Amino acid sequence: MMEAARPPSTAGKFVVVGGGIAGVTCAEQLAIHFPSEDILLVTASPVIKAVTNFKQVSKVLEEFDVEEQPNTMLENRFPNIKVIESGVKQLKSKEHCILTGDGSQHVYKKLCLCAGAKPKLICEGNPYVLGIRDTDSAQEFQKQLTKAKRIMIIGNGGIALELVYEIEGCEVIWAIKDKAIGNTFFDAGAAEFLTSKLIAEKPEAKIAHKRTRYTTEGRKKERQTKGSAGNMGSALGPDWHEGLNLKGTKEFSRKIHIETMCEVKKIYLQEEFRISRKKSLPFPRDHHNQPVTTDKEVWPVYVELTSEKIYGCDFIVSATGVTPNIEPFLCGNNFDLGEDGGLKVDDHMHTSLSDIYAAGDICTASWQPSPVWQQMRLWTQARQMGWYAAKCMAAAALGQSTDMDFSFELFAHVTKFFNYKVVLLGKYNAQGLGSDHELMLRCTKGQEYVKVVMQNGRMMGAVLIGETDLEETFENLILNQMDLSSYGEDLLDPNIDLEDYFD
Repeated sequence: MMEAARPPSTAGKFVVVGGGIAGVTCAEQLAIHFPSEDILLVTASPVIKAVTNFKQVSKVLEEFDVEEQPNTMLENRFPNIKVIESGVKQLKSKEHCILTGDGSQHVYKKLCLCAGAKPKLICEGNPYVLGIRDTDSAQEFQKQLTKAKRIMIIGNGGIALELVYEIEGCEVIWAIKDKAIGNTFFDAGAAEFLTSKLIAEKPEAKIAHKRTRYTTEGRKKERQTKGSAGNMGSALGPDWHEGLNLKGTKEFSRKIHIETMCEVKKIYLQEEFRISRKKSLPFPRDHHNQPVTTDKEVWPVYVELTSEKIYGCDFIVSATGVTPNIEPFLCGNNFDLGEDGGLKVDDHMHTSLSDIYAAGDICTASWQPSPVWQQMRLWTQARQMGWYAAKCMAAAALGQSTDMDFSFELFAHVTKFFNYKVVLLGKYNAQGLGSDHELMLRCTKGQEYVKVVMQNGRMMGAVLIGETDLEETFENLILNQMDLSSYGEDLLDPNIDLEDYFD
């Protein structure tokens, strides 16, 4: 039977949703596998995130830059990628098609969902609470900061760490739920090593940033009401704050106070706080045990912590991690979800629904992992998963089998914190190893920090901060699980060249 004028519909063998690292990598790989097929990339943003300057540093460690590029640049590089600039309204998995916000339908044979994750906001809809996740929110943050005398940062992940280090001329109260900073990345020892750098004055030299930025100001503002402004956009990467001038109104370089082992209990607007008759604390000065006074200043917003302390500030930065962005795909589809709210995928990046794959922050790895790998929502894994998902989709389409990608054998991540090179390998925080593991440390203050996690004489993980040059050797030792008991503490002796032993 004929239907009344239907919106335009397209059919592609492969459809990818999401313009972040995972989605773009997946689409690029599919375009290379199938040069004569149209690959559809559906993304709500006019810019995509592309991997540039990719370097395979060792077997599993990789370094790359991420560049925001207009969608057209991707289409120019791969003439068979068609970018559809629209959000997904609905996924009809039984009919194998998706409906986009512009009213059109796209039928697929294989679909890969790479819609990323959204920042967990400590409080929705409060104008004084900013979540930082993408370039737009980082620029919004910079605008707010120019007027600020004091801000509060909530959270202990990578973005919070960098923020605290980069902000100048503004009092910062940093509330973390752990005993030490950077809990997702470090233990207390590494945190201590980095905290000393926080207290040291920061050198002025700013290195020019490597990523070209395309702002989407003009094009986006027309389409964005304030309500939807915070939901889209791909994740920021390791040097997102380069080229943003993060200076507040005051003239000093750095004033940081850390409140540990606490979370946000309640947020008051100015008027609510006045009515509550509660008292807020001034910024803690040096520890000359001066009697606790109440804050004379009046602030736009007040935060009460679970430790009962209350501080006023100009605004609050919520940097408490992300939740997978699965909302648009749930209606009418019975996906298996992980405990962290992601779409469960098997060792071929396949979800629980037929012909639907997922990669990057949106998915939860649900295969039996290698004993030295774990999922973390990081750019490196988004790239690896997008790449591997494309390989699996291609193999399935051609009726071939494919092996698990080597990058899932060993967790490996290289980044920069506080201007130090940081390499994380394997179970670097002894994740899930139980109590029978031991740590070996070597630390030169202000220069390097080396931590090795050992179990039954075998190396299970490592944290390397600074220019240690040990990453390749340690990577091999973790991968080959050689028994190192006989070396004892010599393993970290700087006068012994490990490479002579283990090559």
